[in-house]
Amino acid sequence: MKAFLDKDFLLNTPMAVKLYHEAAESCPIIDYHCHISPQQIFENLRYENITQVWLGGDHYKWRFMRCAGIDEKYITGDASDHDKFIAYATVVGKAIGNPLHHWSHLELRRYFGYEGILNKDTAEEVWNLCNAKLQEENMSVRGLIRQSNVETICTTDDPIDTLEWHQKLAKDSSFKTAVLPAWRPDKAMMLYKPDYVDYIAKLSEVSGVEITGWPELKQALKTRMEYFAQNGCCLSDHGPVRFHFAPADDETINEILQNRLKGQQASPGEQAMFQTAFLLFCAECYRELGWVMQLHYGCLRDNNPRMFEKIGVDTGFDAMGDFDSAAQLSGFMGALEQKDALPKTIIYSLNPHENQVIDVMCGCFQNSEAVSKIQHGSAWWFNDHFQGMTDQLSSLASLGYLAGFVGMLTDSRSFLSYPRHEYFRRILCRLLGQWVEDGFFPEDEERLMEIVRGISYQNAKNYFSFAEKN
Repeated sequence: MKAFLDKDFLLNTPMAVKLYHEAAESCPIIDYHCHISPQQIFENLRYENITQVWLGGDHYKWRFMRCAGIDEKYITGDASDHDKFIAYATVVGKAIGNPLHHWSHLELRRYFGYEGILNKDTAEEVWNLCNAKLQEENMSVRGLIRQSNVETICTTDDPIDTLEWHQKLAKDSSFKTAVLPAWRPDKAMMLYKPDYVDYIAKLSEVSGVEITGWPELKQALKTRMEYFAQNGCCLSDHGPVRFHFAPADDETINEILQNRLKGQQASPGEQAMFQTAFLLFCAECYRELGWVMQLHYGCLRDNNPRMFEKIGVDTGFDAMGDFDSAAQLSGFMGALEQKDALPKTIIYSLNPHENQVIDVMCGCFQNSEAVSKIQHGSAWWFNDHFQGMTDQLSSLASLGYLAGFVGMLTDSRSFLSYPRHEYFRRILCRLLGQWVEDGFFPEDEERLMEIVRGISYQNAKNYFSFAEKN
């Protein structure tokens, strides 16, 4: 029987072992999409206890705890940090088949040196060990990033953000990790949000452009894109619920926006037209700027209305949607390609049933401008587990060019989430090693190691044109 979480965890063939330990393991991490705070990095935040760094804001863990019947008091309620940790430890010990069991133990080993198993019997021991360890100098936020060998971090930033913390970090020569902003303009696109008019007023103030309609909104967005570019931004991210392609002329879009700014609600059809125009405009700007466009779609948010009213957004009540996106993606990318305005693009669907749809659609718009110019993004959110990653990698390999893939991201709010890159790399090496073992690919170590190093690190560095911080 294979030991749990030994040095060859998930590596089931000699080639998988070789690829991981000699090619993947030492590669720096490029985390090109996450939700961590640049302010906390600059201020080098320290945590008093393991609950603060491990459970605070982690809706993966909150959702799991609810599934296990834990009272909300011990999840987002007023229980003590100690009691919240004990509650999580009690149920994660039985999380068989759930990636949280793997992630949690990888994090305990990599950062806290704990080689045991976390469960209700060891909870107090782990609580005390981790809290003592957190007092050490290298367990601050910056220390955790250094330990993880992170070369580049791209945060998620709204157009109205000042980027002051990115500017301070850029000037700090003592910290070698590059922390770059990433443009996330969803609030300017989502007409249906109750606070949309208030948000546009803030965007007007920050951009210096009085937004009274569509021409002014485009001008304001462009002004802020230029500001972001001056501060090192080279990629965007969009998170529409579903992907639309409903083209309309500028006059129609202007009327829709003006009516919304007067307080009228847009119909679903009008929202679809506005989203289409918004994304087409942004994509053309990204092409001019040389940015990468990321499209994360397919999430049905805030499904539990009672809990949404009680504790708000991003608290573990989102789900994957089931949408027909093939024709929408085709129309959208085709319209841009027709004008030679399609930027490098990474497409993610939260529904894994769309893996093959995305892979074959990407193939329609590839060219020599970049290796895998149109990317199928890594298994995301509800899919970043063993089966989800294996399925995404297998689909991309079958229908596209796996060797050109830009690899893993954390998409996390936690500074302890970097072992997810290790988890991904182990799964990647397992898959490639098994293909060699089964005679699906030659035992060509040089080629295989080049592929693994590329997917683990080099492809992302080249694709985004990241430079190491001086």
